[in-house]
Amino acid sequence: VYEPSGDWRTTDAQQSVIAVGEALKAALERYGLRVLHDTELYDWPSYSSAYVRSSEAIEAYLQTYPDLAMVIDLHRDAIGDEETIYKTVADTDGQPMAQLMFVVGTDQNLPHPNWRENLKLALILQQAALACCETLMRPIDLSSCRYNQQLTPGSLILEAGTCGNTLSEAVAAVECFAEAAGPVLAAMVEGDAA
Repeated sequence: VYEPSGDWRTTDAQQSVIAVGEALKAALERYGLRVLHDTELYDWPSYSSAYVRSSEAIEAYLQTYPDLAMVIDLHRDAIGDEETIYKTVADTDGQPMAQLMFVVGTDQNLPHPNWRENLKLALILQQAALACCETLMRPIDLSSCRYNQQLTPGSLILEAGTCGNTLSEAVAAVECFAEAAGPVLAAMVEGDAA
């Protein structure tokens, strides 16, 4: 039983995007990828400083794990207003599934010299996911903000559905994504090791 906490948010890790992150981690690990899942709530209690706090964490992780190859900042999108809440739906064989979307930060407002590399990675992963399920991915959102993506190559925001999607729809989406992206990422890691 889930008690709604209002405003489409909860600090319950079993009911939030943290649970979606656990599903993504488990699915990617099936392809031999080493995955570190940070379960800290950076947008609680204040959303306004979330990226400052998360940048400190990323920098600390880079000190501990200098070979860190990719950072996925997992979110769910907020589409709608006070009266209408939208959800995204992938057209699958009967399994309810949210759609996913990459957000790629650019250098429009602040220095981010390698943003095109992040965009290239997003395009590769999106293409793999669309080959697996042609309606899984929404168009990539290019943003004028950096969202900490300047800190390391391979940094992307992945929006897993919206505040209108259920937890199971978001989990199904990231598991489907991992089936497509896992082999691609594993091959990239193998290529770097060679």
